Amino acid sequence: MIRVRPAERSDMAAVDALLARSYPRLLKPDYPPSVLVTALPLISRAQPALFGCGTYYVAEEEDLIRGAGGWTRDRSRQDLGHIRHVVTDHRALRRGVGRALVAHALAEARAAGISEMECWSTRTAAAFYAAMGFQSEGPMQVPLQAGISFPAIRMRQRLS
Repeated sequence: MIRVRPAERSDMAAVDALLARSYPRLLKPDYPPSVLVTALPLISRAQPALFGCGTYYVAEEEDLIRGAGGWTRDRSRQDLGHIRHVVTDHRALRRGVGRALVAHALAEARAAGISEMECWSTRTAAAFYAAMGFQSEGPMQVPLQAGISFPAIRMRQRLS
């Protein structure tokens, strides 16, 4: 059984390890090595600002963190939310972990007055987000650091 709960600062090391072991395996089929060698060190680390914010969650199964992800409100548009840093343990794919996390995030965002959710999906996760009701708006580049960007797909879903 999968249990979703708000992430706490004490979960950061476990999520960091989850990202570090899963993102390289999950993204490898959809990105060339030249992209992964520069992007993985930047994207496969837990983002401290998300922990303790109340809208970033972990999914546990058998007392192990099997996934993480959440949402945040847009800084300039109060009814827009953004899916944030979702990961599922590569050893727990197709067991409902990602679905439980994203469904929970969408329900919580809707309850908080968010009417539209945006997602900057990896190429790997685009089919998953489409199955969750998101529609593709096309390719984009996510700036990670000066001179380093990551190819992604902008996706959107109306919540109301």
